[in-house]
Amino acid sequence: MASYIATASFALSTIFTALVLCQSQAQLNSTFYATTCPNVSSIVRTVLQQALQSDPRIGASLIRLHFHDCFVNGCDASLLLDNSANIQSEKNAAPNTNSTRGFNVVDNMKTALENSCPGVVSCADILALAAEAAVSLAGGPSWSVLLGRRDSLTANQAGANTSIPSPFESLSNITAKFTAVGLNTNDLVALSGAHTFGRAQCRLFSSRLYNFSGTGNPDPTLNSTYLTTLQQICPQNGSGFNVANLDPTTPDGFDNNYFSNLQNNQGLLQSDQELFSTSGAATISIVNTFSSNQTAFFQSFVQSMINMGNISPLTGSSGEIRTDCKKVNGS
Repeated sequence: MASYIATASFALSTIFTALVLCQSQAQLNSTFYATTCPNVSSIVRTVLQQALQSDPRIGASLIRLHFHDCFVNGCDASLLLDNSANIQSEKNAAPNTNSTRGFNVVDNMKTALENSCPGVVSCADILALAAEAAVSLAGGPSWSVLLGRRDSLTANQAGANTSIPSPFESLSNITAKFTAVGLNTNDLVALSGAHTFGRAQCRLFSSRLYNFSGTGNPDPTLNSTYLTTLQQICPQNGSGFNVANLDPTTPDGFDNNYFSNLQNNQGLLQSDQELFSTSGAATISIVNTFSSNQTAFFQSFVQSMINMGNISPLTGSSGEIRTDCKKVNGS
């Protein structure tokens, strides 16, 4: 009887999750601004192209903003809010402080959109559009972004501290965090593939270079030549804020080399390498597939970005359309 109840409960929760995703997909659509702001995608893309001229890593930084936003209360631009009398900013949560970047570029996108179609495009949708533009401009796939999100009226710093996957966590913990927001193992591996471009600070992986899991030795899964290179970039007593390429082969291009790097024990973050080096993990075969078939990776990445963008959006009369992404209207 107990197993029957558990099975029934699981089935009901699965149906509920599917319904929530279907409802959010029904509420969001790719033509949401077709009449109110028809040039929204090109405006976002133009601002990003300008930013890329002086900052080649900005595209990866903008995808990270979208990711870190969606994992906390859904894709509602809560991450963009500054501290105020009523708000503890998610920017100051451990996964974000001195780490997330690109807020000024989002502000520039918002300014351009307010000049063209004031009060229409949400900051949450700007993050989704910027992520797509970042991928396609770096040589990756393009897709029709589902739109119609509205912006939150508050932030959740405590949620940001607990919900966002960490580069120090085990694969099982990270999988649990993806499951908690309705994303599966294929989503986990595909979205991790965003680490095919961008940079990471030494403090996020230096323990792997010198004192992995308190052993006093480097992480044994690290390729020895790659280890030497990383130790030069990140000396043991140096600044933890030096940066290394997440993909040492094609650092600014969006391709499937990230997965080949994992096969060669060249995953920069512990959470990257564990996708391939965790014995018996379901992620290993997915890494192998994406490494050998870039088209398969691109197709999965697009679907997983859409899945992530569908996490608990505010729609209809919920939330608001902020005129300034950093603060709630009227504050």
